[in-house]
Amino acid sequence: MAMSPILIALGANLPGPGGGPEATLRAALAAMPAFGLQVIRVAPFYRTPALADYTQDDYVNSVAVIAAAEPPAGVLARLHRVEALFGRVRRDRWAPRVIDLDLLDCRGAILPGSGGRSGVPGAPLALPHPGISSRGFVLVPLRDVAPDWRHPVTGEGVERLIAALPPAELAQIRRTGG
Repeated sequence: MAMSPILIALGANLPGPGGGPEATLRAALAAMPAFGLQVIRVAPFYRTPALADYTQDDYVNSVAVIAAAEPPAGVLARLHRVEALFGRVRRDRWAPRVIDLDLLDCRGAILPGSGGRSGVPGAPLALPHPGISSRGFVLVPLRDVAPDWRHPVTGEGVERLIAALPPAELAQIRRTGG
């Protein structure tokens, strides 16, 4: 299979082996080629509030365009191996985490998955990522690396998806200095 662009979301809100969340995400990006994932472009990092109902530190988020010679399930498996390298342990759905790498879009593939539980081990992969249209912390950095991206199911562009989000949510997404 030829190398083709793939979109992934990166997030972290706990320190990892190499330092704070931003350092962990940078180290994960640097490690990806060893796992057959070529990093093409990376959006700036953004600080955003956690989605959990309980108090936890803000997240550092970004989106990257990568290439890999794998089908979607293989790409996801490789992303999970990178997460494991940095100490990711899957517990609560909204638990704080040292790293989170989500497969957002894999060459426009549409896979029905299991109603949005694509990050649950053993659950069928859902593509595009079920939460992509409603998450400003994904859409804002996605616009930075793929401004012409269109949702594979709805055909809506990233600008239109961002415009549909609540202004109060968008106001909480702050670009970091790094």
